[in-house]
Amino acid sequence: MLRSLTLALCATTLAGSAMADVITDFSVQVGPRPLYLVDNMDDGELKQKLAACMTGPSSTSTWSIGHRGAPLLFPEHTVESNVAAARMGAGILECDVTFTKDKELVCRHAQNDLHTTTNILQTDLAETCVTPFTPASGDQAAQAECRTSEITLEQFMTLTPKMDAANGQATTVDEYVDATANWRTDLFSVQPATLMTHAESIELFKSLGAKFTPELKTPSVDMPFEGFSQQDYAQKLIDEYKAASVPASDVWPQSFNLEDVLYWIENEPEFGAQAVYLMDEYNIEGYSPMDPATWPNTMEELKSMGINYIAPPTWMLVTVADDGQMVPSALAEAAKEAGLNIITWTVERSGPLGEGGGWYYQSVADVTNNDGDVFNLLNVLHEDVGVAGVFSDWPGTTTFYANCFGLE
Repeated sequence: MLRSLTLALCATTLAGSAMADVITDFSVQVGPRPLYLVDNMDDGELKQKLAACMTGPSSTSTWSIGHRGAPLLFPEHTVESNVAAARMGAGILECDVTFTKDKELVCRHAQNDLHTTTNILQTDLAETCVTPFTPASGDQAAQAECRTSEITLEQFMTLTPKMDAANGQATTVDEYVDATANWRTDLFSVQPATLMTHAESIELFKSLGAKFTPELKTPSVDMPFEGFSQQDYAQKLIDEYKAASVPASDVWPQSFNLEDVLYWIENEPEFGAQAVYLMDEYNIEGYSPMDPATWPNTMEELKSMGINYIAPPTWMLVTVADDGQMVPSALAEAAKEAGLNIITWTVERSGPLGEGGGWYYQSVADVTNNDGDVFNLLNVLHEDVGVAGVFSDWPGTTTFYANCFGLE
C-alpha cells in the first residue's frame, strides 16, 4: 500500500541551520499541474485512466523522486525546494554532493555552478571566482565561473540561492544573474531560500519521511584536493549517513563515475547494493542506445561488476516504433534482460513540449507535441521499461501518475 495520506510531522530544528520550525503537519497535495497536463493530452485510454484519478487521494510514492527538490519553481537544492517536493509526494529526495575549500560536503548540482545558482557575483565573494564576470562583447558571451572549492563552508552559507540561470548577453552582473526562463518563476525566490550542507539535508529528509539519493558530483578541481582523495570523498558521503543512523536500505548513492560506484560496492557493500551508476555514455562519439556495438560496457558486464541499479536519461530508454508508438530502446531491453534495476532522469525539466520536448525527449521528438505527452512517456517508462523511479523537477506530476497506477 502507498504511504498514509497524511504525513504527521513535528516542527524540526536542524542544529546550526536556518530552517528551524518550517516543517509542519501536511497532507500530500499534487497541485493543479498534473490535472492541467491530463487536460492537454490527446484523447485515448491513458487520458481516461488518468482523468479518473483526478479526485485523488494523493500519497507519497518512492517512484516519484525529487530532482534537486522541486526546481521547476523553487531554487534547487534548498530547504524550501525539498519541502515542496515532499509535500507533492516525492518519496525519495536528492542532494547533489560537492565540497567546499575546507572539505565540507554541501548540496550543489556542480562544484562550479555558484555563479548561476547563487548571488555570489553580487557579493564580496566574487573575488574568489576562478573566472571573474566578463560582460558580453560582440560574439563573445558573458562569462563567469565560481566554485564551492574556493570558499569555506561558513562563506558558502552566507550566499543566497536563486533559480539556476545566466544571461549570456549580459553586460552587467545584475543582468547576468537575472535570467530565469519564462516558464519558470522567481516567485519563491523573493524571500531568500535556504542553502544546505549534505548533513543538514539528511536531517531534513528524515524529518519529511523521505528516503535518500545523494549524487557524488565530479569535482571541478584536480583530485586529490589538498590531500582529500576521490576515495576519501566517496567515503565521506557514506559516513554522513552512518553518523545520522540512516539504514543503507534507505539510501541510493549515485555517481556518473563508475569507479565511485565500484568503490562503494567493494568498501561499503550494504550501501553499494543500491549504488546507482548514472549513465552518460551519450558523450561518446558514435554512441547509440539502439546499437550495443557502441556501448562501452554491456548490461551483463555492468551486472557482473556488482551493479544493481543504472540510471540513464529518459531518452536513452525509449524510441519510436514503426506504428508511431513510444517503445523501449535496445538499451532498456538489454538492461531488463540482465536483471538491472532502472531509474531515470528527468521529467518536468524541458519547458513546454509543443515543439518536440528538447534534450530529454530527443528519441521521441516526432511523437511529442503537447505538454500532456509527459504522461505518455511516463506510461512507457512504467509499463514497458519497468523503471523503479523517475526523477522530476515537479514531483507532483510523477506522484499523480504513481498514485493512479498504485506504485508505492
